[in-house]
Amino acid sequence: MPLPRALLITLVALALFVPGLGALHLFDWDEINFAEIAREMHVTGNFLQPQIDFKPFYEKPPLFIWLQASSMAVFGVNEFAARFPDAVCGVITLLVLYGIGRRLRGEAFGLLWALAYVGSILPHLYFRSGIIDPWFNLFIFLGIDRLIRMTTRHRVIDAVLGGVFLGLAVMTKGPVGVLIPGLTVGVMLMLSRFRIKLQWGRLFLFALVAFMTLGLWFAVDLLRNGPTFAVAFFWRQVAMLTTEDAGHGGFFGYHVVVLLVGCFPASVFAVQELLKPAASPPASKDHRRWMVVLFFVVLVLFSLVKTKIVHYSSLCYFPLTYLAALQLERIWVRNEAFGWSRFALGILGNIIALLVIAVPFIGMDIHLLSDLLAEDRFAQANLEAEVTWTGLESLAGLILFGSLTTAHFLHRAKRYRTSILVTFTGSALFVSTTLFFFIRNIEGYSQHAAITFFEAHQGKRCYVTTKGYKSYAPWFYARTVETMPPEDILYSGPIDRPVYLSCKINAVDEVLALGTFREIGRNNGFVFFEREATSPRETR
Repeated sequence: MPLPRALLITLVALALFVPGLGALHLFDWDEINFAEIAREMHVTGNFLQPQIDFKPFYEKPPLFIWLQASSMAVFGVNEFAARFPDAVCGVITLLVLYGIGRRLRGEAFGLLWALAYVGSILPHLYFRSGIIDPWFNLFIFLGIDRLIRMTTRHRVIDAVLGGVFLGLAVMTKGPVGVLIPGLTVGVMLMLSRFRIKLQWGRLFLFALVAFMTLGLWFAVDLLRNGPTFAVAFFWRQVAMLTTEDAGHGGFFGYHVVVLLVGCFPASVFAVQELLKPAASPPASKDHRRWMVVLFFVVLVLFSLVKTKIVHYSSLCYFPLTYLAALQLERIWVRNEAFGWSRFALGILGNIIALLVIAVPFIGMDIHLLSDLLAEDRFAQANLEAEVTWTGLESLAGLILFGSLTTAHFLHRAKRYRTSILVTFTGSALFVSTTLFFFIRNIEGYSQHAAITFFEAHQGKRCYVTTKGYKSYAPWFYARTVETMPPEDILYSGPIDRPVYLSCKINAVDEVLALGTFREIGRNNGFVFFEREATSPRETR
């Protein structure tokens, strides 16, 4: 990989992903959940088993948590440290896309693939978050890349590295890390009528290395703690795939909509490529087939899974932007017009831009939304938050609108390359400015009041909890150092220290019915209560 190109990509990625990482609170659930597990590793010194509320947490293996814990060891327990690993992942991901793309189709394709990824909304956004998926997806994609290489050459290094990457994927999030590559290989074998040249010996080595990579952690945990964690972890993964978890349901086409809108503008070019493929040499056609299969395996799998969460389909970002880059390469190298994608970009992009432009003005007169939320007291109370809109926030939407308009006229002047650059650069700037102007206000309406309440009790000898809604914020932002007592003790049993409780406004009657709490304040739809200590003795 040429050093100047790699250095340029690294500097651009750092400039896009790092500034402002710690500017606002982590968001419930996922960001705070993972950060709290990392924080508890520091408190307990137990880096082997993930814990939440200082009890075993069976949903996720520890690799990403180790990255966050390492970041916290350097930067302290804070939002920047929790999100920094994903910013690093963003730098590595763009370098990987450039490197693989350059190897497959040349310099232009590698750069265009990286541009398509960083210039699309959700792929860009996730590198500024504190969730697991960026690393999980990167490890899976690197493993699949080695599998693809194994079909054209039979080098041991591909089997070894592929196994390591998929082992790390499982260590990051769980067995889906091998399920998706396995399904992808299975579908490819059927489509090719089992003519793909995968040597069984190399596949065995691949699987063995993956098992050994994963087994290093499981073996140590098994020897130290027995099979309890491994068994519970397995069944939790089954439950997450077969049941609707945490109220996150949705219709079958949920992820189609997420990818079309969330991966704009690359999604438009990807659809164009699926409908009318750009001309490619035979070797590239084989790789394209792998990417198409990977895309649909992920899309169909998580459309079938009952739990619908935006980032479940995020592995699709790799093949989706690959397909988009094929169209971008056609335009760039052959100096060809966009085709119908030019108009689709304008229609979908300007809808997004106009919505973003409109939001600040709606925010200035937020009571207009109250009638639409008449049946949700909590949502109505959220709108009472002291959030300031100036109208300047519309700049984010104007950047997108302006870049698409400029790209349109550049295309009209047959400056197709410049039109590509303006489209994706403008989209990347749109994401950054939207985060800068909007995210603090969004938090102001949603969780800021509750988190401020939890922070106010940081370092105090007390218990902090919620009722009527699930949140990891009390533990992370109050910096708890021990397991909370059971709810029946917290709510009405003998207790050795004060209990501070947050509930939503529509659950106030439930708290008052306990007869043990008194209200001490309310803000933005949240109501806060205190229960005084009843016993000087330790009750647990």
